[in-house]
Formats: sequence, C-alpha cells, structure tokens
Amino acid sequence: MADIARKANAQWSGDVMKGQGTVSTGSGVLQNTQYSFKTRFENGVGTNPEELLAASHAGCFTMQLSALLTQAGHAPEDLRTDATCEMVREGAGFKVSTMRLKVSGRVSGMDQAGFEQMVAQAAQVCPISQVMKGNVEITHEAMLEQPVNS
Repeated sequence: MADIARKANAQWSGDVMKGQGTVSTGSGVLQNTQYSFKTRFENGVGTNPEELLAASHAGCFTMQLSALLTQAGHAPEDLRTDATCEMVREGAGFKVSTMRLKVSGRVSGMDQAGFEQMVAQAAQVCPISQVMKGNVEITHEAMLEQPVNS
C-alpha cells in the first residue's frame, strides 16, 4: 500500500497530428488543460508532457533541497530551480534524453562550495530524480546568491 498516491488523467480525440486532448489533476489545479501535437512539437498554446515533467522535477528537487538545507541548519531564504526537459529522436519516435536543472538560492551561512554539495546531495535523493536515474541524463548548475539579510 502506498503512503502517498496522487492522480491525474488525460483524454485525447482524433489522430496524433490534428487531434487534441486535455489533462487534469486530482487536486483540480489543472482542469481540462489543452495539449496537442502543436503544443508538444511546435509552439502551440497549451501544455505538453515534457513541460509537465520539467515542472514536476523542478518542484520536487527544490523541496528536497530545502529539506536538506534546513536539516543542515541553513533554512533557505529563497530557492529557484529552472528545469529544461530535452527530447531527441530515437528510432521511429522520441526519447526524453536530458533534464537540465539550474538552481539558485539565497541561504545564510552557506558558501558556494557548500551549496553545490547540497545540490548534489538533493540530486541523489529527490524522488523525481530517482524515477529518471539511469534513463535520463540529469545535469545541475548551482548558484548561491547573497542573502538579503546579510
């Protein structure tokens, strides 16, 4: 039995090129959010699975980093993670090949080397990183900013 379970659903009508679909989440944050071939492979209005994967990874990674920093006695003032999900052609289809994380933060009492070490540690234990490990290259760039209250 799972300790936590979250739900989402997708609906699709029509062929892959001209059809369209919607995605919704159990929380209701996304409700019938449009996606299509154009939102995935061009720059159409709506979302796509790779954008949602990037958002999921950015959110999970940032929370994990916050927890580790707090446990180490350095509760962060601000953390931001920009995630870029990249796909490449593979055979007849596509493959998510790389997730690039660019992490910045304001953390009192921490230097750049310490921040980079905490980012590396978060990369090892982040649940979404674990899902991709061994299948998707995950890169990290860490930049410590000067705390506002310094």
